[in-house]
Amino acid sequence: MLLYLCLAILLAGQASSTNTARTAYNSLFETDKSFAAAAAGKPPIEAIPAMFAEDVNVPVGAAFVQGRQKVIDAMKATPDNVNGRVQWTPVGGNISADGTHGFTFGYMTTTKADGTTVPMKYLAYWVKGTDGWRVAVYRRRPRPQGDVSTTPMEPSLPPRMVAPSTDAALIRKHGDSLAAAEKAFSDLAQTVGLGAAFVKNGRADAINMGGAKTPAFVVGAAAIGEVVGEGAPTDRSELEWSADRVLVASSGDLGVTIGAIRPHKAAEGQPSAFPFFTIWRRDDPSQPWRYIAE
Repeated sequence: MLLYLCLAILLAGQASSTNTARTAYNSLFETDKSFAAAAAGKPPIEAIPAMFAEDVNVPVGAAFVQGRQKVIDAMKATPDNVNGRVQWTPVGGNISADGTHGFTFGYMTTTKADGTTVPMKYLAYWVKGTDGWRVAVYRRRPRPQGDVSTTPMEPSLPPRMVAPSTDAALIRKHGDSLAAAEKAFSDLAQTVGLGAAFVKNGRADAINMGGAKTPAFVVGAAAIGEVVGEGAPTDRSELEWSADRVLVASSGDLGVTIGAIRPHKAAEGQPSAFPFFTIWRRDDPSQPWRYIAE
């Protein structure tokens, strides 16, 4: 009888943790939906930065632009950001075990001043502060025409929630391990090829924004490796990369690397580097990091 009682208490604790994780994730997902609802009829230059943190990082051209106002200034260079309208729908994401970091992704449409539309995808990394959830890293890109599902995807929630920590040394340790995981990812690609490295370093529930041929997000490390590795050498990578900055939750289970990808030999007239960010997850700090979104 005692064994059954202990098991019931354990299961009740697990259910409570799952419910707490679900509540935390729903808060983030609903925040994205709220910003999307507020964007109705507004141009991208007003609607999108409304959810940005002051120190947001956004890839623009061959580099990252850091800072909300600097991003707005960069957006002004594209007329559709000023004269068009934007709408979006989040379809997925995840949350850290301490409930302070998370990400969302989804589909977006920009309507130009002449009425034509541009289908897009977006990926946002969020941090929860005194002002609530705000986007710390963000990317959007055009996608090809094609049917996509806007039904929300089920997240793989943290197995347990923990209290946030302010231990700077602990957070730095988590960040160092994440930067090392990114470097190891690049190093592996130099010996097994880009596609195989993406298969090995990704999660089964990972998502990728895909290339010029994929209207929807690519789901799963195996499928991502196939898309990323298409046409690339299978015994080496022609690219290398590393993290210049890292943001990581104090729970050490979710974080984002921000850096530059460098071709071994840049084509004439092309930049020698271009920006990237990768979102990583692990069930707990004893486990290896695996990418979950990029």
